[in-house]
Amino acid sequence: MTNEDFFGMAVKSAEKSYSKYSGFSVGAVLLTEDGQVFTGCNIENASYSMTMCAERTAFFKAVSSGFVKFRAIAVAGGKNGDFSVPCIPCGACLQVMAEFCDDDFMIVLSDGVHRLSDFLPKKFKGENL
Repeated sequence: MTNEDFFGMAVKSAEKSYSKYSGFSVGAVLLTEDGQVFTGCNIENASYSMTMCAERTAFFKAVSSGFVKFRAIAVAGGKNGDFSVPCIPCGACLQVMAEFCDDDFMIVLSDGVHRLSDFLPKKFKGENL
C-alpha cells in the first residue's frame, strides 16, 4: 500500500466523524506491526473536554483488541472535505503514540511522511515514573 492509499483511508475514516460543533472532521488509520488496520474518527461532545480525537480512537480500538505494536498511522483532518492542510496530532495523541511506539513510528499526513520524533522529540515514558 502506498502512502497516498494509506492517507486516502484516513480521509474515508473522516467521513464517520461526529463533529457537529466544530465542523472539523478527522480520520485516522492505524497499522499494526503484523498488518492489521484500525480506523478512528473524532467524536465531539457539547462539553468539548469529553471529545475524543481520531488518533486515540484508533489506538484504543487496537489496544482493546489485543494489539500493542504499531508501524504507522495516517491522519486526515479538515473542514468541508478539504484535507489538504496537514492535520498534526495534538499533544495528547502524541503522548499515546509515545506509549506504544518508538521514535521512528511513521505519521502520514497530507504533506508526506513524518516520524513521531519530529513532533515529540522528548517523551514522557514509563521510565520517567
